Amino acid sequence: MSSIFPESSFHRNTPSLSLTSPGPQIEEFPHETSAGSTELQFIPTSSGSRHKLSHRSSVSSVDLESGTFTHQRSAYHSDEDEDEAQGSTLFSLRMKRTTRSQARVASGEDEKTEHNGNMVSPLEHRRRYSAADGTASQTAQLMSMRSFSLDEEPGMPGGLPKPSTGTGFFELPRQDRRNFLVLVLLYFLQGIPMGLASGSVPFLLKNYLSFGQIGVFSLASYPYSLKLLWSPIVDAVWSPRIGRRKSWILPVQLVSGVGMLYLGGRVQEMMKEAGANGGEGVWNFTVWWFMLVFTCATQDIAVDGWALTLLSQKNISYASTAQTVGLTGGQFLSHTVFLAFNSKDFANTWLRKTPLNEGALTLGGYLTFWGWMYLLVTAGLAVLKREEKTKERDGIKEVYQVMWGILKLKNIQMIVIIHLIAKIGFQANDAVTNLKLLDKGFSQEDMALTVLIDFPFELGLGYYAGKWSSTYPPLQLWSWAFIGRLIAAAFAQFTVSIFPVGGTTSWYLVTVIFEHVFSTFMSTVMFVAISAFHAKIADPVIGGTYMTLLATVSNLGGTFPRYFVLKAVDAFTVATCNPPASPLQELKPGATAVTSPFSCALEADKRRCVDGGGTCDISRDGYYFVNVVCIIIGVVTFWSFIKPQAMKLQSLPLRAWRLEN
Repeated sequence: MSSIFPESSFHRNTPSLSLTSPGPQIEEFPHETSAGSTELQFIPTSSGSRHKLSHRSSVSSVDLESGTFTHQRSAYHSDEDEDEAQGSTLFSLRMKRTTRSQARVASGEDEKTEHNGNMVSPLEHRRRYSAADGTASQTAQLMSMRSFSLDEEPGMPGGLPKPSTGTGFFELPRQDRRNFLVLVLLYFLQGIPMGLASGSVPFLLKNYLSFGQIGVFSLASYPYSLKLLWSPIVDAVWSPRIGRRKSWILPVQLVSGVGMLYLGGRVQEMMKEAGANGGEGVWNFTVWWFMLVFTCATQDIAVDGWALTLLSQKNISYASTAQTVGLTGGQFLSHTVFLAFNSKDFANTWLRKTPLNEGALTLGGYLTFWGWMYLLVTAGLAVLKREEKTKERDGIKEVYQVMWGILKLKNIQMIVIIHLIAKIGFQANDAVTNLKLLDKGFSQEDMALTVLIDFPFELGLGYYAGKWSSTYPPLQLWSWAFIGRLIAAAFAQFTVSIFPVGGTTSWYLVTVIFEHVFSTFMSTVMFVAISAFHAKIADPVIGGTYMTLLATVSNLGGTFPRYFVLKAVDAFTVATCNPPASPLQELKPGATAVTSPFSCALEADKRRCVDGGGTCDISRDGYYFVNVVCIIIGVVTFWSFIKPQAMKLQSLPLRAWRLEN
């Protein structure tokens, strides 16, 4: 056993590091680096490749014969650079302490699904990297694998073994199966209010609010795009008596349940009040839903962290499966299934013998049921589920400093700009098209059917999107899908413009379904491609924070323009209510007869016009105008700025995305 570090520099900071003598012969290149660290370069004679090892933590030994490291409380980071002068590859393995908060910061709503083995979701990123802290067996397992290589790009975790994909659910240990179901349940509960806030409620509000007022309600979904701002607090502040994750999950689920019970008893009246007096009540209604989504986003942060420890390490990949199944199931139930059962036409056709004037399921009843379910699950979780005790504490300030350091990178600033402007081109399509179809007379039942048919297409086509993201350069694929999404926005406008005068027909329903599937597919390809690029450039040392920051900016780019787009649709709409040729003999209770023309561009004025016997004639539809403007902005910004800059970012070496320290 021979010591290969210069004793004077090495013993200042760390214990000795040694190599066992049996195994390949080595050439020694002692080299002292900055900040008191020490590097080792050696050339195994069998391979001819040069390796550089940098030691910054407590490492015991390296066994060249078995190819394993023995270490304690160290995290590993490998990156790649080219030794152009030698024509060979120079690798570095840097051992550095990382806190769990750096590797486990919760991510945004839109990157929740792992589409392919080559593209890692934010939760998967946090799970793999945080597990590296203090787990020597994982590194030993990795280094002993024949497939081990330091050539893997950051973001495709080379510091830990890939999770096994061959273990079926029923082959899991009994405890892992139970914990998997607990995770599915917790993620499912998150999906219930999220499916309502982002899907069903805006459709129901269309009967009371204008497009601009629905834009105000869209602010309620912001917490999922901004939860990175308080996720370090959730990770660092907790009660040892209750448990690190249950300290947050229990109270926020309790608040969510009580809030849903309150909304369940008043939601119908609140929607009417939201549309009264020119929509003044929409802000109060939005605040209630904002707080409900905020508690769900906070619960998501805590559940993401708990997923790291609930499952055994060899089956940890099932955490992302639980997340996908739970969230997708909850949102599907609250959006597609709820809209169908809330439709009186669907209920009268398929569920009743005697027609009624309301659906089989009301929003108030749905919220009340799930409010009680929230409280029941919270009580069961408090009594029946124990959490492993830990004394570990994370530094809040440290994580925020890492975030700031990432944002100071010039290339990160460029991709942030791209994210914030990229989705403007198809924002009118995403935010307004479905609402405009309802406004034209497309039934709620047909809309639920459209989303229901689109769902399996989204899952199946998403698989191919994942394969393509590993075949083509991610930003190249993203650029192709960008063009496809602009085409989808134009086709959506055409679909709305040809709405049949007599109402929905079979051929028109097929057209709407095709438009919806095509638009969703392009959106999925963009999402998968940009997620793959994020995974590629993220620095594994701070992978969780890095990935979550990029995901947050990407989500925000699709969220913040929506408010302004919906407002613009109302602002550019010109419509006049013309009184009837002869006064009506009978009016709806509370309605006032229309005797003179007035503007009916807003939903409340349009309803007053129709109830008063008038006709609302639209001379300029703001949807068409705003959608065309958005598409033009998208085309101009894409060809003049977004694509050229994206291709430059695509060609940068990985070291261009690394923090200096």
